[in-house]
Amino acid sequence: MKYLRMTAMAIAATYALIPTLAAAGDEHVAPVTAYMNENVIAWVQDPIIIDAIKAQNAAHAGLGKADIDALDKKWRAEVQKGDQPLIASVMSNQVSAFLKEKQAGSKGAIAEVFVMDNKGLNVGQSEITSDYWQGDEAKFQKTFDVGPKTLFVDEVEKDESTQALQSQASMTIVDETGKAIGAVTVGVNLSAL
Repeated sequence: MKYLRMTAMAIAATYALIPTLAAAGDEHVAPVTAYMNENVIAWVQDPIIIDAIKAQNAAHAGLGKADIDALDKKWRAEVQKGDQPLIASVMSNQVSAFLKEKQAGSKGAIAEVFVMDNKGLNVGQSEITSDYWQGDEAKFQKTFDVGPKTLFVDEVEKDESTQALQSQASMTIVDETGKAIGAVTVGVNLSAL
């Protein structure tokens, strides 16, 4: 356990020293980056998240583009209907429960949070996303595809349901050796910073 804590602290210190490699360039970038460094980096290294990403990476190792597209299509269809076995399997897992706790404890700063595997498929999430595959989006391409120690802060957007201004911040998740294994995206509510 001491080793895990020291590893998490070392990884957190490494992230804290790196600049934001890809950012939208607005005044929100610095406070969002600070929020990620001070509040998110340590808990994304929790064994609940790391072990689940590793397990899903192993389970999805043989998936090709057609398989990923089929899963994403199934997810999108489930979003529109009551029968949601794929969505339910993700929303009820241990990672999703962990992320829901982090969102609830964020004092309104986290609007949503989701973790992706090495293909950009959701591993766990606090809220239902519109799609299952994030691999074709900047949140994944500008983090996991770039490599370890990468943080990307996206542009400010207004959440239509809450009218709150938010920015998605994404970063690569690494294992205990420093190898990139997945990514996390956090919807940060700017008014809560």
